[in-house]
Amino acid sequence: MSQIDKILARIDADLDASLARLFDLIRIRSISTDPAYKDDCRKAAGWLARELTDIGIPASVRDTAGHPMVVGHRKSGKPGPHVLFYGHYDVQPVDPLNLWETDPFEPRLVTRPDGSKKIVARGASDDKGQLMTFVEAARAFIAETGDLPVDVTVLFEGEEESGSPSLHPFLTTNRDELSCDLALVCDTSMWDAGTPAISIMLRGMVGDEIIVKAASRDLHSGSYGGSAQNPNHIVAAIIAGLHDDTGRITLPGFYDGVRDLPESLAKMWAELDFSVEEFLGEVGLKHPRGEKGRLPLEHIWTRPTAEVNGMWGGYQGPGSKTVIPAEAHAKFTFRLVGDQDPDKVRDAFRAYVRSKIPADCTVEFIAKDGSPALSLDPAMPAVEKGKAALKAEWGKDAALIGMGGSIPIVGDFKRMLGMDSLLIGFGLDDDQIHSPNEKYELKSFHKGIRSWARVLDELSRG
Repeated sequence: MSQIDKILARIDADLDASLARLFDLIRIRSISTDPAYKDDCRKAAGWLARELTDIGIPASVRDTAGHPMVVGHRKSGKPGPHVLFYGHYDVQPVDPLNLWETDPFEPRLVTRPDGSKKIVARGASDDKGQLMTFVEAARAFIAETGDLPVDVTVLFEGEEESGSPSLHPFLTTNRDELSCDLALVCDTSMWDAGTPAISIMLRGMVGDEIIVKAASRDLHSGSYGGSAQNPNHIVAAIIAGLHDDTGRITLPGFYDGVRDLPESLAKMWAELDFSVEEFLGEVGLKHPRGEKGRLPLEHIWTRPTAEVNGMWGGYQGPGSKTVIPAEAHAKFTFRLVGDQDPDKVRDAFRAYVRSKIPADCTVEFIAKDGSPALSLDPAMPAVEKGKAALKAEWGKDAALIGMGGSIPIVGDFKRMLGMDSLLIGFGLDDDQIHSPNEKYELKSFHKGIRSWARVLDELSRG
């Protein structure tokens, strides 16, 4: 039996104990956005620091202005890359509580009629179950061989679900300690329940809010209608003009830096058996929108967007109140791809908005932080090694996929610490993260542990 086979056998034999340890972590109510759970967040950090130390990765709890970080190291100058594994121990609030079938922080293993099993609890998938796949893989490696095959640094944060306000300062202060050759990030998903995936594209984002003001007060629509400017109409015109009839965004220069999908990826994605009708059908829709002539997966992974996230103005209460409002509001976000510049996109948007404001009206802007898109070279060695490890475990080629959302930490790792990230996770689209009855497949947990063991083994090879 080879060394990796012995490690995998140990993982299999230890699965029940691994699951019990995950349940212990899940029971800690580490909701980062609610100050009432501050002590729970510190408790979760302490639990992880002790667990890492016990398995042979000496770790400590590091204070920040918010919730603490956990940092651990096991390194001795081994051949191969020095990797940094990142995860987060904080979780989303559980509201609405009445929709949970059982206590969100009392994890349970549910067996379906077909024999498959799922872990149900807050944090089961996002991100406690995911980060523990790596911890348990490291445990098995050290227990079986006495060491890890590559040098490893571990970074767990406790504010990912509340915007990571302490992360940027922490990375700045600890740049030298945390700079490695490669980051491993587990906060991602598989393509489907039997097909592993490596995420190689992340969209960036920039946001803005507008407040359009006209009259000095709300006006009677009978007395002033047809004469006075209505801010609601102005905002509606701004929104209507953002897209043309083909679905393209009309801002001048908006597509600067947007690249077409490489032919090799276009071919791979066309073969992924993605049904846009099924994708939309799950949320009660039928008809796709977006730029004409693009693959459905391009719309959600590699094309930029302009979306209105909220709009309001005038009377919002029950019944009718016939007013022309003094002001109207709207919130916008733009998902970015390729080399789009967040600042240039925001400037173009604001210039467009100003061009739509009548002479006797004004507009104010409230900026939201922006970050550019990120992508990995599919041919980089770490991706190739990740593909080999995942195929060995799952028996199928890993899909190289994009992500419609953003993971800001990946950009911070690149821009601040100068390292690329290998994004491998084992969540599924139906895990209901951020929603009641969040779940994580037992298969994802078990094979996720085995997969990380194989990834570490592959990375250690020349």
